[in-house]
Amino acid sequence: MNPESHDIDPPSNDAEASARDPSEQSQAVLGGENIAEAQEAHRQAMRDADDSMIVRQADFDRYCDHLSRCATIAFDTEFVSEDCHRPDLCLIQVATAGGMAVIDPKMLDDVERFWEIIVDGDHETVVHAGREEMRFCLFSTGRLPKRLFDVQLAAGFIGLEYPGAYRTLVHRLMQRELAKEETRTNWRHRPLNDAQISYALLDVEYLIPMRERLGARLVELGRDGWCDAETRSWAEGVQRAETQDPWRRVSGATNLDARGLAIVRELWQWREELAIRRNSPARRVLRDDLIIELAKRGSSSLQRIKSVRGLERSDLKRHLEDIANRIGDALAMPREDWPEPQRPMSIGPPLSLLVQFLQTALGCLCRDQQIAPPIVATSQDLREFVAYRLGLADTLQAEDVALMQGWRHELVAQPLEHLMRGEWSIGVENPLADQPLRLVGPGADDQLQSVPESFQRPKSPRRGGPRRRRRDGKK
Repeated sequence: MNPESHDIDPPSNDAEASARDPSEQSQAVLGGENIAEAQEAHRQAMRDADDSMIVRQADFDRYCDHLSRCATIAFDTEFVSEDCHRPDLCLIQVATAGGMAVIDPKMLDDVERFWEIIVDGDHETVVHAGREEMRFCLFSTGRLPKRLFDVQLAAGFIGLEYPGAYRTLVHRLMQRELAKEETRTNWRHRPLNDAQISYALLDVEYLIPMRERLGARLVELGRDGWCDAETRSWAEGVQRAETQDPWRRVSGATNLDARGLAIVRELWQWREELAIRRNSPARRVLRDDLIIELAKRGSSSLQRIKSVRGLERSDLKRHLEDIANRIGDALAMPREDWPEPQRPMSIGPPLSLLVQFLQTALGCLCRDQQIAPPIVATSQDLREFVAYRLGLADTLQAEDVALMQGWRHELVAQPLEHLMRGEWSIGVENPLADQPLRLVGPGADDQLQSVPESFQRPKSPRRGGPRRRRRDGKK
């Protein structure tokens, strides 16, 4: 059975009704709250609003009072980012156990209280692929939600496609098909029409019901703790990317020495300052590849800078002297103030082949264990694991290796070590099966014991092997 297509039980009547028409389930519980009570609270909060739209500050304040008492808050955002320094927030769609609402920041004086509630409350915050939502939290408050559940990440922990699109997960978990008509809508344009508002609400309508179903599956698999830990780690990674040396994200910077990195840092800072003043995407001010080329040349000479192809743009010509001065500032720094290079682990061709082998084995193991491989390990994680286990990097400690930590170590470290020692191998079980490979070796079959029987993949039939197709294409 392919974990990306294994059967998902259809939603129960309670779950389906709560998603479509919660009023029919007055005694049901969703998101830890009684639906009837939550609905009444939602109606009171929205009593003066037009339909589901919140466009007046008084309505917004009343709705925030309501949100501050909710046990679960799911939300999504619509924004425009292609022509501004930071994403331009256009809508906030919110779902609670009692109903849904759309907050229109373009029509309100201030929406900061919403972000304060999201990061301060004891509620659980539910999102799908919530990187941008977390960035909005950080932009406004500098903090993250205390309890976060990302349905995209959780889906990967039960073996569904990762990263899975929202409409894909709705189809798989809730057996609903979502429309795609408004995917290219202009969210800045006002007034919004009914179709746009309905489309925006679809982005949150199923978040809490999906969270309920995914949460139950995670508990059954014993992976709720794994998912919680990974969600915290992921959110902290988003925060680090925004606050700790963001200049290191300049493409190509990992290949530079300390002097080159000092130049990158100075030019990145100059670019950010100008982008903020212009409210323009930073890379539109000065492309990453031009920053890297200037860093490689390592010269503050105006003549050498002018010779770089790509800097002849009229809007850049007037800033070449500023660029030269920033490069000069970097070169004039004491060497001890230059940034330390942080190059990824590199291994030779023979070990690269071993890493490719382990990547295949990891995919085989993850499919058996009903977990999405991209969540478990990247190629870099496997390189570090190999280097650590073979003692090839003196400075690499166990705490530096992702596959030696927490749930990842529990899940895959031992099988990978068996494979590296030659105690296990990978065999072809059925070339035409969804999972044609299996781990072979003493105790390999026991790797499935940690998965409840209902989630285990059935053994592929071996009787006579796969049927061959005739040369003329007939069976």
